Amino acid sequence: MTPAEPAADGPLSVAPARQARGRRTAASVPALVERAREGDARSVARLISLVEDASPLLREVMAGLAPHTGHAQIVGITGSPGVGKSTSTAVLVKALRASGKRVGVLAVDPSSPFSGGALLGDRVRMQEHATDGGVYIRSMASRGHLGGLSWSTPQALRVLDAAGCDVVLVETVGVGQSEVEIAGLADTTVVLLAPGMGDGIQAAKAGILEIGDVYVVNKADRDGAEQVRRDLRNMLALADRSEPERYWKPPIVMTVAQTGEGADGVVAAIDGHREWMESHGELERRRVRRARDEIEAIAVTALRERWGHVHERTELDALAEQVSAGKSDPYAAADSLLELYAD
Repeated sequence: MTPAEPAADGPLSVAPARQARGRRTAASVPALVERAREGDARSVARLISLVEDASPLLREVMAGLAPHTGHAQIVGITGSPGVGKSTSTAVLVKALRASGKRVGVLAVDPSSPFSGGALLGDRVRMQEHATDGGVYIRSMASRGHLGGLSWSTPQALRVLDAAGCDVVLVETVGVGQSEVEIAGLADTTVVLLAPGMGDGIQAAKAGILEIGDVYVVNKADRDGAEQVRRDLRNMLALADRSEPERYWKPPIVMTVAQTGEGADGVVAAIDGHREWMESHGELERRRVRRARDEIEAIAVTALRERWGHVHERTELDALAEQVSAGKSDPYAAADSLLELYAD
């Protein structure tokens, strides 16, 4: 695989909400898939672009990729802004490459609510891997999708999986406590924390701190790092262990990503979690659940498109008048509307 995603505008680029990329559909999908499987970075980039743009060729792309997926280990990296996700991701890439693994990186950045653009700057922190043929880095804009990911992330993962990546690291936006969508997408979820990001009460709150398979306390050379580890231990002690044979005890790893300290410990923890999942059947359960969620999301999107012009229907106005006048209730009105679309 050739180096990180080619970009005509250099490592820093602003992605518009939508772009017409007709030129990317010129090559046949089977040819693109075949070249991507051979590790051609441009073909991988074109396939992911087709995914991001919801191209009419998307169904053909997914059908072509399906027989070649299921090999890559998906590792999610999440945490609040400022904990060092991008730096930690770069360090993990280096450690994984040292063990001979081919690595893909999907780094999701937030989109502007005003312009729709996004500063795709994560790869700036990964410049040392730009000439490594065993690494593919792709920045993606969230495009308003909540949960810390882009809506197209699951399909982009399939592209990198089929392209021969052994491990795909998914770095989330970093929006805060509710950024839990990554847990349904990754085989292993790594949650990063750092000193000064909150107290023991913060650690006990529901949300992002409940989804981790591996916890990493970054910037461990700073004051307060040991307190963060103690707070995490106390939080993990509250977990339900009614079935201990099915319970994975998440390790807590101390790191200093800026210097690379602790990176091997994180890789060892990720490998340990994979071994545990394989021996307990959890890996297969997670992947089936992930496929189920993906199918559901595609079906719901299709339904939304079908309902896209519901506000233009005169029947909706008539039903709204009945509800406003007290002649009907909103649930009964909604049932009536559903019956209209069922026809």
